[in-house]
Amino acid sequence: MKRITWLLVGVAGVLLLIGRVGAQEIAGDRLVVPFSDPTRTGWLRAGLINGGITVKGYEGKEVIVEARVRREDDNENQNENQDEDKDTGKKETKRMGLRRIEITSTSLSVEEEENVVTVGTGSHNRTIDLIIQVPAKTSVKLSCINDGDIKVEGVSGEIEVSNTNGAVTLTNVSGSVVAHAFNEDLIVTMTKVDPNKSMSFTSFNGDVHVTLPADVRAKVKMKSDNGDLYSDFDIRLEQRTQKYEEDARSKGGKYKIKLEKAMYGVINGDGPEFQFATYNGDIYIRKGK
Repeated sequence: MKRITWLLVGVAGVLLLIGRVGAQEIAGDRLVVPFSDPTRTGWLRAGLINGGITVKGYEGKEVIVEARVRREDDNENQNENQDEDKDTGKKETKRMGLRRIEITSTSLSVEEEENVVTVGTGSHNRTIDLIIQVPAKTSVKLSCINDGDIKVEGVSGEIEVSNTNGAVTLTNVSGSVVAHAFNEDLIVTMTKVDPNKSMSFTSFNGDVHVTLPADVRAKVKMKSDNGDLYSDFDIRLEQRTQKYEEDARSKGGKYKIKLEKAMYGVINGDGPEFQFATYNGDIYIRKGK
């Protein structure tokens, strides 16, 4: 039993060492940029083709940007390389006796002008993840396409995010939100809303989860073509629909009139319009504590 215990401890130690070595091998780039006028609300803009973006609000005055190349699966790369070598018969000869050196440079760039910080990377063929810290009172505009999620936490301002093939999660944010996750879930938790701003929470193939302050006042438009609607708010539904009309009879065509498949209602009295929409998912509108 003692031998088994020490063996397990030894294996755990080796795994921990391997994990540390692996973490050290993944080099990251880090840049720090201040806003021109830290007394005013600044903007952060960032977009990636391959990778994810995480933004966190903190009590500082600078924008701290870290970028890391995500480690590729060596086995997958080897299989792809072998397939290519079978076709050409040249690459295998060129690589014989050589060790692959992993490229970890991100070509990270950060620009600041008139209280707007723009973040970008120079590589479009590698998956790069961004981890950004911003002053809590910062507006953000973020976009991703492949291989990554968008996460924003503890930020107060105007939030505009869009992700094509990843999820969007906004946690403990306040201000106004326009968020879209095309193929994954959209999850938003708001602690405070701008009483004068309209907002939009949409997906196509994912569920929409939105938690709002209990005292929020809003006109809501809810639409799910193939899913259901759920809420613990006392939503006063209105009997109205949007009508679309097409008349091409004067050109020998047809006349068509269609009612939009959407539900309208009011939460806690009149307010700006909040839109909730998805095509293949469900919509959940929750009351915050």
